[in-house]
Amino acid sequence: VQLQASGGGLVQAGGSLRLSCAVSGRTAFNYAVGWFRQAPGKEREFVAAIRPGGTKYYTDSVKGRFAISRDNPKNSVVLQVDSLKPEDTAVYYCALDNTFRPSVQEIDYYRDRLTYDYWGQGTLVTVSS
Repeated sequence: VQLQASGGGLVQAGGSLRLSCAVSGRTAFNYAVGWFRQAPGKEREFVAAIRPGGTKYYTDSVKGRFAISRDNPKNSVVLQVDSLKPEDTAVYYCALDNTFRPSVQEIDYYRDRLTYDYWGQGTLVTVSS
């Protein structure tokens, strides 16, 4: 199983990016996929996740600005990031939970890095003020 994150770049505050996580080795829509980010000197933190049935979870700081979705023909998961702020600067990672169609509903499960079995290499998002 491999995940390939892409779409990062340098943008001004208020700008947008479209991050993509291409999945190989699994049919992505049967698995939960999460996005995390890690800023310099900080721990990796949860950003968003999507379950096989389409339920979505977001950390509070990105609600209303970020949107996670699936691109099933491309077997990928997209994170649309809008209204970017300098504090969004980080390496963004996608990750896949290798549980087939998990029934867990609690957000804490999807927020936990330990839930995820496979990780992409990360894509850098830099937001200038």
